[in-house]
Amino acid sequence: MIGRVIKFYNSFFFVKVEGELIPCKLRGLLKRDKKVGGAVCVGDFVEISRLKDKSGVIESVQSRRNILLRPLIANVDRVILTFAVDAPRLHPLLLNRLLVLAEKSQLAEIIICVNKIDLAAEENFLAEYEPLYKVLRVSAKMGAGVDELKEILSAGVTVFAGPSGVGKSSLLNAIDSRLKLKVGSVSEKILRGKHTTRISELIEYGGGFLVDTPGFSAVDLSEAGLDKKNLWHCFKEFVRYAGGCKFLNVCSHSHEPDCGVKAAVARGDILRERYESYLTLLEEVGK
Repeated sequence: MIGRVIKFYNSFFFVKVEGELIPCKLRGLLKRDKKVGGAVCVGDFVEISRLKDKSGVIESVQSRRNILLRPLIANVDRVILTFAVDAPRLHPLLLNRLLVLAEKSQLAEIIICVNKIDLAAEENFLAEYEPLYKVLRVSAKMGAGVDELKEILSAGVTVFAGPSGVGKSSLLNAIDSRLKLKVGSVSEKILRGKHTTRISELIEYGGGFLVDTPGFSAVDLSEAGLDKKNLWHCFKEFVRYAGGCKFLNVCSHSHEPDCGVKAAVARGDILRERYESYLTLLEEVGK
């Protein structure tokens, strides 16, 4: 039988097969698998066999489309990077750090969600990012934008990520008040501290699944496999102009002369805020 791993708890992988949640162990050979994220993680599609006690054994794992390292979730369809207009104020470097991590994970859909839009001075807050990413402007307090968010969440696996205090839990509760206890329970376990064991779980919503995690922003860039050679690939607008670099394929787009990316920044074709974040992150991965 083929099913999806919904959660890992108490040494069991819980696999959902045709509406039934089956606690499963790993077949011995799989335990020696050394791939990133381990042999099996939440979100994987797996083949299982049933035992007489109604539990199961995972026999094989299908190929993953992508994987997030924290929380450890495979086959994610989209990430919604959630920030607030104010209280706390959105920091460009953190926004771009999370965008880089999402790009490195090869997610099909990356959305910036700005909560507390009722506090914004201008109507089109973060308009400068719209040529690159979909920007949702919502207010959990006022209910603005919630219907559009519900439609996005109706299919696939969606990971919510962002700093604390931006109203993520309030936003999820505005989407569906029945999520309150489930989401709160997961978040409390995650928020106990950096070294606390995280319980990854797909929470059913509509025809899809939600994952609530502030831990995504805590991933070290080098842990995610980023270095000076590949960081710029996670700034997708750089790709268009990198072909104009004098030192093609080896240009770091920082100090080299005749750099196509730097020229695009000077012309205003690349947002300076993005480029400055890139330089800061480039220094981080170079340490």
